[in-house]
Amino acid sequence: MLQQILHDMYIDPELLAELNDEQKHILFYKMREEQLRRWREREAWEALAQSEGLRPPKVKRASDKHVQWLRGADGEVWVWLMGEGPGDKPYEEISEELMAERARLQAQREAEELWRQKEAEITRQFRDALASEKARILAERWKEETEDRKAAKTLEERIHEEFKRKEAEERRRGEAEIRLLEQRRAQELYWSLKRAQLRGAAGEEQRAWEEQRRRSKAADEERSRSARRARDESRRHSLRAIQKGTVAGLSSMFQELGQSHAQEARLHHLLRGPGPPRPLARAWERPLRPISREVIVRWFKEEQLPRRAGFERNTESVAPWFHGIISREDAEDLLENMTEGAFLVRVSEKIWGYALSYRLQKGFKHFLVDASGDFYSFLGVDPSRHATLTDLIDFHKEEIITISGGELLQEPCGQRDSPPDYHLLFE
Repeated sequence: MLQQILHDMYIDPELLAELNDEQKHILFYKMREEQLRRWREREAWEALAQSEGLRPPKVKRASDKHVQWLRGADGEVWVWLMGEGPGDKPYEEISEELMAERARLQAQREAEELWRQKEAEITRQFRDALASEKARILAERWKEETEDRKAAKTLEERIHEEFKRKEAEERRRGEAEIRLLEQRRAQELYWSLKRAQLRGAAGEEQRAWEEQRRRSKAADEERSRSARRARDESRRHSLRAIQKGTVAGLSSMFQELGQSHAQEARLHHLLRGPGPPRPLARAWERPLRPISREVIVRWFKEEQLPRRAGFERNTESVAPWFHGIISREDAEDLLENMTEGAFLVRVSEKIWGYALSYRLQKGFKHFLVDASGDFYSFLGVDPSRHATLTDLIDFHKEEIITISGGELLQEPCGQRDSPPDYHLLFE
């Protein structure tokens, strides 16, 4: 599986989601290593081909894309710094304009609110006054039963117009008063901001800037630490595999030294006899990835049972840590009430292999175990290969899985229900 990912330089998003952050860092580090290896190999081949006359030197064509930098009078690349170029406003002037605009907008918002209150007060005042005057006319004029109703109507209209005129004048005076207050408030706000700037107080913007810079620095440091951990983890596992004397370890060593695949083939010939290593015979052509539970069950029965996957060493008993096709949530539910170091192995629905679920002091970790080839190894974490699934589990009862996590497999998590969740695999 890992070789396929490095060959294609692509990992399925659903599979990527199954990896934790540390596994992702290590996997991306390996992909970057593979990119560099391919680049060095291509460069060496190009140099060799040109030196032996197999390929003429590459001549840059006129149509090739290129970047041309604008240069200054001194011949160096011209760099423009905001605030220092011709026609640029100095920082102090820009700051003054920003403060003035900020004060103006704040004063405008306050003035609009004052005007809404003033307008409502004027409308209410003249509405009440007009109603009172109409009531007075009715009380005085209409009580006397005058016959000159036309004159009364004219008088009422004149009074109405007079009130409208007075209301308009009051509105004009109110608007002028609000504008004056707005101007004064804008000046007050501006000088308040100016004094705060001159005092050098750590304002909200300065604190936000400092916080942003602190977070950016912390994020950069964390990325550097993660990359360093991934690099150290990969080297640690490679060195450990070499010390074990496994073929996989020596293969990793040859890859790091940039040796050819012919050396690796000769190594297999010496250690395993003549001929390249043969994969296990398969009675069926499996898909590239699991597509259903039925297919997974068939894969397990035809490929994994002959290799005694899930069994205890040298017995016919299923290992206490082995589980069937259960989800991540089900695994965490089983491990919930167990102590740190508890673990279980479940058949994966994402890859041809397994998932090891591990109980932390607070939370859980999940590691994918690649079983698509003739060996078992952690995907994206541990390049060392094990002949059986039990070998991998027993190995990590004494050897930590990752440096940063320090995961040691201690207490197996067994079955909780009857029949066990793996019964379909052994029917």
